[in-house]
Amino acid sequence: MSIRTERLSAVIKRDLGKIIQKNYQQSGSFITVTKVDVTPDLLIAKVLLSVYAPGKDEDAIFAYLEEQNAAIRKELASKIRHQVRRIPELHFINDKTAEHVEKMEKLFQKIRKERKQRETNEDDEE
Repeated sequence: MSIRTERLSAVIKRDLGKIIQKNYQQSGSFITVTKVDVTPDLLIAKVLLSVYAPGKDEDAIFAYLEEQNAAIRKELASKIRHQVRRIPELHFINDKTAEHVEKMEKLFQKIRKERKQRETNEDDEE
């Protein structure tokens, strides 16, 4: 990734995060822009979003964001128009990293618990 694409990714992440938090969060949900990957030609931006929406369908939130994609892109354009010639297309992707981390943490806790039980059983046998 070139310095230009990294810099543009950071700018889009910052400004898009503000736009989504201000205008497009549905009640009870919390949307965070975790990462933005811009293609080398600067025409497409893959936006990874972490969604915390207890009791709500994440797919519906992504459908809503896709529906509002043109308006979000227009608002982003008003913020970064002096930095790029063309505003990249936005592709929203669900970032499952937090869920993966949670699953791994549960597995580690289970292993620790089993290890502790084995150690106490070995001590009882002696």
